[in-house]
Amino acid sequence: MYQRAGTLVFLLLLALESRYCSSSTQNEPKISLTSVQAWAVKLGTEVYHFGEFITRKKEVQDSYKSAQIESRDGEKLVQSMADDIRAMMELKVSAVKRIVEAAENMAFDKQNEPVPDDFQFYNSKEMDEPYDFTFTTTTAEPEFVMEHWINRPPSKSAHLVQNAHFSNIPVNVNFSSVHVPSNVYAWANETIKGIRWSEGLDAHFKDNYQSDPTLSWQYFGSSTGFMRHYPAMKWRAEPVDIYDCRTRAWYMEAAASPKDVVILVDRSGSMTGQRRDIAKHVVTNILDTLGNNDFVNVLTFANTVEEIVPCFAESLVQATLSNLRELKLALDSFETNEIANFSAALTKAFELLEIYRNNSGGANCNQAIMLVTDGVPYNYKEIFEKFNWKYDTPVRVFTYLIGREVADVREVKWMACANRGYYVHLSTLAEVREQVLEHVNVLARPLVLQREKHPVVWTPVYANITDPKVADYLWEQRERAEQKERFMSQRRDKALFNSEKEQDRRWKITQMKQGQYSEIGNSVYQLMTSVSMPVYDLRHNENITENVLINEAYWVSVTKESVEENGQREMRIARLLGVAGTDVPLSEIQALMTPYKIGVNGYAFMVTNNGYILIHPDLRPVFQGILKPSYNSVDMVEVELFDDDRKPREFSKELTALRQDIIDQKTGNKIMNVKYHMEDMRRVSRAKRHYFWTGISDSPFTLVVAIPENYGRHRITPPPTDDIHRLSLTSKNVSAKQYLSDKWSIHPDWLYCRHYERTFKSPEEELSYFLERVAKPGWRWPAKPRPPEHHKNKGHERHNNGTPETRERTKVLNNTPRNEYYCDHGLMQALVYDARNTAWFNKSISESASEEKAAEFIQRFGYIVAFLATHSGLTRWQTHPPKENSSENDKPEFGKQYPRAIDEVWYRRAVEQHYIDPLSYVYSVDLNTDKFPLNVNTATITAAHAVFHGDSHKKAPAAVVGFQFKHERLQEWFENITSSCEHKVCTTCDSVNWECYLVDSNAWVVVSKNINHTGQFFGRVRPDVLKKLVDEDVFRAVHVVDYQAVCFREKKTTNFGAMLKTPLENLRLIVTWFLTTTAWLLNSVATVTGQASSYSFDDEYVTPTAYQNYEGDDDLDEGDMSNKPASKAVERDFEKLVLINRTRPTPCDREMYVYQLEYNNLDEKLNKPLNDCKRPFYVQLVNYTNMLLVVVDGLCPVEEVTVPGVEPTEVNYNESLPCLKHAKPLYRKQPASCIRNHTEESNIDMCGRGTLPTGNLFWISSVIFFVFKYWV
Repeated sequence: MYQRAGTLVFLLLLALESRYCSSSTQNEPKISLTSVQAWAVKLGTEVYHFGEFITRKKEVQDSYKSAQIESRDGEKLVQSMADDIRAMMELKVSAVKRIVEAAENMAFDKQNEPVPDDFQFYNSKEMDEPYDFTFTTTTAEPEFVMEHWINRPPSKSAHLVQNAHFSNIPVNVNFSSVHVPSNVYAWANETIKGIRWSEGLDAHFKDNYQSDPTLSWQYFGSSTGFMRHYPAMKWRAEPVDIYDCRTRAWYMEAAASPKDVVILVDRSGSMTGQRRDIAKHVVTNILDTLGNNDFVNVLTFANTVEEIVPCFAESLVQATLSNLRELKLALDSFETNEIANFSAALTKAFELLEIYRNNSGGANCNQAIMLVTDGVPYNYKEIFEKFNWKYDTPVRVFTYLIGREVADVREVKWMACANRGYYVHLSTLAEVREQVLEHVNVLARPLVLQREKHPVVWTPVYANITDPKVADYLWEQRERAEQKERFMSQRRDKALFNSEKEQDRRWKITQMKQGQYSEIGNSVYQLMTSVSMPVYDLRHNENITENVLINEAYWVSVTKESVEENGQREMRIARLLGVAGTDVPLSEIQALMTPYKIGVNGYAFMVTNNGYILIHPDLRPVFQGILKPSYNSVDMVEVELFDDDRKPREFSKELTALRQDIIDQKTGNKIMNVKYHMEDMRRVSRAKRHYFWTGISDSPFTLVVAIPENYGRHRITPPPTDDIHRLSLTSKNVSAKQYLSDKWSIHPDWLYCRHYERTFKSPEEELSYFLERVAKPGWRWPAKPRPPEHHKNKGHERHNNGTPETRERTKVLNNTPRNEYYCDHGLMQALVYDARNTAWFNKSISESASEEKAAEFIQRFGYIVAFLATHSGLTRWQTHPPKENSSENDKPEFGKQYPRAIDEVWYRRAVEQHYIDPLSYVYSVDLNTDKFPLNVNTATITAAHAVFHGDSHKKAPAAVVGFQFKHERLQEWFENITSSCEHKVCTTCDSVNWECYLVDSNAWVVVSKNINHTGQFFGRVRPDVLKKLVDEDVFRAVHVVDYQAVCFREKKTTNFGAMLKTPLENLRLIVTWFLTTTAWLLNSVATVTGQASSYSFDDEYVTPTAYQNYEGDDDLDEGDMSNKPASKAVERDFEKLVLINRTRPTPCDREMYVYQLEYNNLDEKLNKPLNDCKRPFYVQLVNYTNMLLVVVDGLCPVEEVTVPGVEPTEVNYNESLPCLKHAKPLYRKQPASCIRNHTEESNIDMCGRGTLPTGNLFWISSVIFFVFKYWV
């Protein structure tokens, strides 16, 4: 009632004299629209003039008066880049060809030579690193009985030196070293022979590196398991060495043509216990040998035949990391029972492969069935006749017989031998890896037999780690460390642990686990591709020693003989010696993409024949320092986001058509409307992009260049008269380094000049070195390296540097002058032009303005950084007052924190803003989220403005200027302006009844009366206001889907369904229950000592950090460690608060809504009055900025509404992501090379580990005698 009366009085006073406002807080008048408009104008104008003064924008514009404007021809640009990349790739291929030729001839000459007992080699695992004084030896451990120990000579020792070209790893470039997998014995006969003869490759490794100093790691991977790599290095494998070169993509894809594989796993009742475990291990190892160009499915069979992953039914799936992971996880769930129906299983497998063969689907090359069983009743010849033999045996059959005591060896082996396959008998887990890899050598036979063609294979992107499975292991380690930390904290102080504050802290830590957007630059991984080629054994025949099974009980070694050659009876062979290759870091390819020619907000990327990304600025393969589960199969349509309102994974026909043209390596161009995110998906922009693409010949890759449609049409170039070398000569050899004296940096990822034989502390130091060299007489810009001509030794003549062609080519290589360096002439030219014309920026601001004016601004803003970044990657900055005299000494230099010029977010946004308002500055504040909370006291404001050069017809961005200052200064400025008015008495933002905000163009709070709102999403602070602004088309909620996200699935408990519940098994379970229950009871009533070892947390899986934090704590509260039995309620609390949910990182999609200011007809949408509490706010654009001034009537109740948030949420498809992708397959191009048959393959009789003796009474009697003698 009183409030209603007050309102009537207010209306009466307002009618009498509208110029005066009531001073009563209860009855104060509303803030007027004109006041809000005046505040927005005043605030914008003042910060604009300050920005003009502190950045000296006008002087920057004048500095580019002499610059030329050049039209950017996208077609020529993409073709030029493709030519450079192709030339670089030819260099790598040429190097690998020389390794292949040398390896084949060396093996032909030397692989049968005996190895001396004192032979030594450089073992990568046993090499000493610098400052590593540990003694390495291969002598016997004390517990071994010395009479059974075979003494081997120790490995060679070598001096290793850190080398910047090889990622600062200690290496020795004078020779190679050998890595031998843990499951391979280095001194096995074939292995040590290969290690010995391959030592001769060192000379060729060094020659390659001499002729191409950009060459990375070179290697030869042997089919026996060892890998010789150059240069030599100490092999690091933490915690264990699980690397085997034969399971890496570069080896597998070069060793055999693509393949369709159906794996049949027997799940009958006999396949239980260890047999089931061995079968799972066999399947896992088979899957590890597949790559992106292969297709596979796993079927289990008993009475019925079932796909192990139901959604993969009646089909083959591409062998991507995510699909293989899905198959491996499903292996844990199949149960063994009933009787195996082999007829149904084989029939289904053959029919499935026939469908793909007839439709040219899948790999469309090799086809194979892998049968994993513990025995077959007979050989099923009628099925092979019907489905395989009448088609000239297109499907190979590989059989894996599981179990120590087996009776059906003859039939199982016949199935493989009669179908161009291989038979293996497995009785232990330890032998699985080595035996499974035999199928690779069989699939390689057609390649080896034709001998002339060596397919060149380029791999998809991969990281330089030992094995992708390490990612799961690292995540498990992290969760175990977290579990230990919780456990120890709870034992130390239960009250604190159970407090609400501590629970909230742990909840935030759990939320941090969901972080998706860790940058690759902050990780230890290096992304790369590899080029590789198969290496063939040039021999046609060989004496073969094979294990023979006698009476299905004893294995005996027997030498097999077949054809007679040179008076000796030998076996026909087609052996793959191995694979040779070299790595190509993606950073080297990116350097050739000349990003300075593409310009700001443009980029280049590469796509494989499968449509997957090889290089892309939005490829995010790492989360929290761990590789994502499917990082190497990110599709092009998952990073190029079409600007439409389609639901997730409903890609437009226009986008998929563009994708198909790119995969087919057609040359073309197209304009598309796209949306793209910035700043970890917190900001979004929408624009038109012009795509240009062309294929890179002799590779599966296509290069694409994306250029913004408006400001991307032109670029700044220096005038021809400003040649660097010419300027130096006319200035009497004065170096251009004089223009770069203080506070400057260059883009760290761009290739300005690179020296191959010297190392530098920073890119700036390297650039300074070259600027001085350019100034000296005799300077020549280096030509781009071209691959030397490769001459194949015809007829496979003996190598050993014996042929005239070989000697001549080696002489040419050795006499070829090594390029010490390479420079990008165009980029260096642009940089020196920018440096010379902006050298004045290093002068103090007081020299460009009056001392009084400079002092006034500095007093108002305090510590300020003014910066300038140019299109050539040069960044300059000035601090006011100078940093050495300020209190900001602990902060990093601006240019060191933001060195990437046109790739920085403030640069990109400033250029975009120019086409909205050419006079405005883009303001931003550090964002404040739950995952990354902001310390408001140290927050800074960054303002940036784009400087364009040109005329009314054409113009291009030349640079971006800006300034950075403390947030608290803008807060004060904002409060001063919004608390003033033209009248004596009026309502302002000082009033407790009004809320005032500065909100940027992406709906993030820049300034608020409540300082804790700084950097927060406005939809979280006032969701009701933001919703109305969206409804009024002031903001637009842009739907963004992250197709590279990772979600965390709870691990399933161990499935005991596979156990056969015999009476003994039930008895075992009862005894186990009794013992564990007794142990629990004793543990509950016993006095707990408080040591970590009292609990069932495996210490070896806890990180060192956890021990450093919690070991040695002697002040544990023993009083808390009660010896009373815990109640059930306490146990439930313990499980709820202490035990974490174990998870597994899983690929998924996450969606979010990111907001963008809609500038069309903005004045009309903003100039609206208050409408009581239906529209209780004013909104005005702050002049010359990207910010809105939002003034809200605090007396109106806050509506409880929800707006789509910026926090990513998982997209629920009601099925797994691999299943969804399989249901909606995208176009792919099959590899060009396919060699799957050869007429001479039928002459090869090697098809298995064992054979049954028939028709040779002499050696049968010899074997019987041997067995008799052994037992006696």
